[in-house]
Amino acid sequence: MKHWVIVMVGLALSLNGVQAAESAATPPAQGSKAVKPTGRLLPNDADKAWVLLEAEGKPPTAPAEWKGRQPTSDEVKVFRQQKAIGSGNAADMAREFYERFKDHPKATEARRLYRELLEASVGLGNEGKAAELQALGPDPVKVQEEAAAAAVGVKLQEAVAEARKLQSKGMDAVLDEFEKRLLGLEKEFPGRGEVYAAYLEIAQLRGGEKSKELLAKILKSDKVPAQVRAMAEGIQKTQERIGKPLNIAFTATDGRKVDLTQMKGKVVLIDFWATWCGPCVAEVPNVVAAYERLHPKGFEIVGISFDEEVDALKAFTAKHKMSWAQYFDGEGWKNKFGTEFGIRGIPAMWLVDKKGNLRDLEARTDLAAKVEKLLTEQ
Repeated sequence: MKHWVIVMVGLALSLNGVQAAESAATPPAQGSKAVKPTGRLLPNDADKAWVLLEAEGKPPTAPAEWKGRQPTSDEVKVFRQQKAIGSGNAADMAREFYERFKDHPKATEARRLYRELLEASVGLGNEGKAAELQALGPDPVKVQEEAAAAAVGVKLQEAVAEARKLQSKGMDAVLDEFEKRLLGLEKEFPGRGEVYAAYLEIAQLRGGEKSKELLAKILKSDKVPAQVRAMAEGIQKTQERIGKPLNIAFTATDGRKVDLTQMKGKVVLIDFWATWCGPCVAEVPNVVAAYERLHPKGFEIVGISFDEEVDALKAFTAKHKMSWAQYFDGEGWKNKFGTEFGIRGIPAMWLVDKKGNLRDLEARTDLAAKVEKLLTEQ
């Protein structure tokens, strides 16, 4: 069911392609107190009452005269006042519905809608509804969710702490222990997005078949948050590129022409990075050292920069003796190759073998050793 949606800080109005913004601190217009209804607002037929409530719960459309132009601040203020009064009246109808039609399948939804419409109305400046909203007290659903999130958070921290105790045995042992504890949390807190996000973290660190198994597990669940699902799908799509050639061609910041298909016979590191990325900068000494030692043997690097200022990029690479080619288009996270390859976190380092096929998505770990191994292949 559609209902009123309010953004309390920096209210942004986007209607018919026209945007108008006003501060949330704008005082309500005079006369913005809602008129209290008298008598019943809904018909006696519950189904017809619900249809009416749905219609009243929809936000008003923008005035036709706004189309194609920026509304004035006074016009926005009047429209805001109308929304405040309208959502308050719709809240009255929602309350009447769940009180009169307690056994109707939509009664619970009407009760939820009542609070949401009240919050919207008060947020828009309807002072006449403030006391009514305050009388409702804390939202029990939100309180319960916050308590559940806190409980899951504590258990996840405990799981991480226990897994870290195995650091002396290596990263695989740490991740095995963390995954084992996540299985327990999954049973204790079924359907919690935080647990699936933790599985995703392991999948990113693991790579290989284990990563594929975890991604399949995440995507199989219908409880996974949209953001986690999108990231899992992106990683899965990237993994499908393993063993296949990459199509990367561009003109570098120094004018060089780069075409990965013309670099066969070389082992190539594709380095997705940015000068503003702390972990990326921390990797620079390792990458430079590997390049200086192994470049004579056939090691190349192609940088894919997520920077937005080309001068800063050029200054940084010159200072740190990063002499390899850099791709730059100034689009930051929306840069061409980052978008094409679904890069959602940097640094991301991929290795391409001498045949031009993608071989490793986690080159950040043991970079030099991995490059040397690929260099020995025919």
